[in-house]
Amino acid sequence: MEKEFNGKLFVFSAPSGSGKTTIVRHLLKQKEFNLAFSISATSRAPRDYEKNGTDYYFISAKEFKQKIKNDEFLEWEEVYRDNFYGTLKTEVERIWAQKKHVIFDIDVVGGLRIKNKFPDKTLAVFVKPPSVDELKIRLKKRSTETEDKINMRIAKASVELATAPQFDKIIKNYDLNTALKEAENLVADFLELNDKKRNEENK
Repeated sequence: MEKEFNGKLFVFSAPSGSGKTTIVRHLLKQKEFNLAFSISATSRAPRDYEKNGTDYYFISAKEFKQKIKNDEFLEWEEVYRDNFYGTLKTEVERIWAQKKHVIFDIDVVGGLRIKNKFPDKTLAVFVKPPSVDELKIRLKKRSTETEDKINMRIAKASVELATAPQFDKIIKNYDLNTALKEAENLVADFLELNDKKRNEENK
């Protein structure tokens, strides 16, 4: 008889510029983890390089509000007026149906909501930058945003850093290779792959 698939959820949250997206992309490439990326829904317009159903599910604010009414979201947030982001319940169901574990690259509020909904199935990881000053340097290096937008992100980062203790694990991203290795170990432990490996080595 086929063993029932026990789908897990991996939440990676952090202030913008902490390196969480780089870590998530790296973990998705590790075949043994069997991970699939949770695509968020948003009511904002797509940027030139973004594809619907790959980067985000782009839906109108009206449609988003209707889905909220229908209780179709695991978590959602109105970032500013009529600018919504959220995780559809169907997205997690879609990934679990493929017998894969779900990985999220998501803000701290959404990450903690998912952890609260699935406390036993979720590993919530906070990625911490070396300092707020370093964060500012990284955001400036991207050259994708105005000084005002960067300052807004920095102000938000200070609030987000205060939530770190609410997460299961904290990765300090001072050195990227070390952070990637740490992330791999956390995922392997939660999937009990390290235990299996140790058992096979001890046979």
